[in-house]
Amino acid sequence: MRRLLLCTALTLALAAPLASSQDSSLPDIGSSAGELLTPARQAEYGSMMLRELRNYGYLLEDPLLNDWLQGIGNRLGADSDLPRQSYTFFLMKDRQINAFATLGGYIGMNAGLILTAEREDEMAAVLSHEIAHVTQQHVLRGVERAQRDQIPILLGMLGAILVAQSAGGTSSGDASQAAIASAMGLMAQRQIDYTRSNESEADRVGIRTLARAGYDADAMAGFFARMSQAMRGNRSNEYYEVPDYLRTHPVTTTRISEAQQRAEQMRKDHVTLITRVPGGGERIESFNPNAIVVPETASDNPLMPLNVRLPSEMFSGGASGQFDWARERLRVLSATTPQAAAREYESLRRESGKPLNDAQNYGLALAHLQGGNGSAAVTELAALLDKHPGNLWLELALGEAESRSGRTVAANQRFAALLQRMPNNRAVALTFAKVLNEQGGPESGRHAQAVLRPLLGRSGDDPVFQQSFARANELAGDQVRAGEAYAEAAFLNGRPEQALIQLQNLKKRDDLDYYARARIDARIAFITPQVLELRRQGVRDPDVRRR
Repeated sequence: MRRLLLCTALTLALAAPLASSQDSSLPDIGSSAGELLTPARQAEYGSMMLRELRNYGYLLEDPLLNDWLQGIGNRLGADSDLPRQSYTFFLMKDRQINAFATLGGYIGMNAGLILTAEREDEMAAVLSHEIAHVTQQHVLRGVERAQRDQIPILLGMLGAILVAQSAGGTSSGDASQAAIASAMGLMAQRQIDYTRSNESEADRVGIRTLARAGYDADAMAGFFARMSQAMRGNRSNEYYEVPDYLRTHPVTTTRISEAQQRAEQMRKDHVTLITRVPGGGERIESFNPNAIVVPETASDNPLMPLNVRLPSEMFSGGASGQFDWARERLRVLSATTPQAAAREYESLRRESGKPLNDAQNYGLALAHLQGGNGSAAVTELAALLDKHPGNLWLELALGEAESRSGRTVAANQRFAALLQRMPNNRAVALTFAKVLNEQGGPESGRHAQAVLRPLLGRSGDDPVFQQSFARANELAGDQVRAGEAYAEAAFLNGRPEQALIQLQNLKKRDDLDYYARARIDARIAFITPQVLELRRQGVRDPDVRRR
């Protein structure tokens, strides 16, 4: 209850500046919702919500999984009705089946939904549906229609609702009551968010996005139908709870039928090609054969008899071929303990009556690695890599296992080769830096600095990078840079008061140069108003000692 109330207060406090910036008279009915909240303000609320969720440990921050999800989401977003909209996709540790979209293009997906999906197309179907909620401005429409409510309260409760949904059925009675009380402030918005018309519109627009991106348009109807059957099959169990996603996205026979009809229409206009992907998996490419244009004039290319122009949407991506590897990595990282993950694989083997497939064996090896058995993980991962040469999921895990089992030279050589092959790959750089930081010592710190430095310009809002960069600088002896990065990591993890104190202490150092002092002053100026507003609301960081 304390966490939930603190989260609510934090969001309300940060939302308070909006109240002062709004006129006392809200816009008339018929005005654009976009005038209430500019795109920049929407993005600000989305990033604020993300920091809160990090603060309470609800996010799953894994560079490899996050980049995989962001890549899929970016492809879908590029084929949506608002291709220029910026999207931020993130994973929640929770095993409940749920996904949601909120202001600023921020879209979250629970681990449980991906673990329930049988293929990437089904997961992409849910993402495309949530993207449609953003492109059709359903949240902003709700804000406009709820204009008589206090907008800061309406927006501020978003964070509390998201945290409450993550608590699921494990909340205590008091915490549940607090969640219900908080939800009352957002009741009008939620009713608008999930009206039948909005859901139908998100289905229609989402399926179109799904097909444009080359995914199976049948996946949306198939996923909902399977979930609906599972729900009906469990109704006799008095302890069974409807998944949160079906509460907020109710599935009906009509809705499934309409999705199937739309998918059938989409399928008539597309041809699908399936090819093998190096390193394992398949790539699905979809295109519209009627979109190929052949003009009458001859081609200037001597290798082609005609000037055939193939539009960019002809080959629109489709499945990445990495879903099975991603799902098993997510299974391990979302488990309560590595031992629990290993037991889960034993249950999968026992229930199926078959040996684990290669992706599941990768997950089991990860569980051994996370549990401290690096030597066993090396043996298992090396055998898998022989079968799937060049597989990034296996290479990164094997490099970590080699380093933790004492084979640091082999691990560093492996990561150096990967970095040369993929010079600016975030997952490779961050995993390599993590391994170097674990090895310790000034030389490893300087090496980690060199690995991370190319990412510095685009990692201002990446707490994983900031934490790793801070440790690398600390090992290398650059205490100023380390202090800046640790403060930035604290801020991005929802602890602005800690960040401010760290920056103020750092500013007292005598060895600051002009540029470092200017950077620190700028961050203090940015963070101070937020901390003062929180204190005015009576919200203090419990880990900060009172002076």
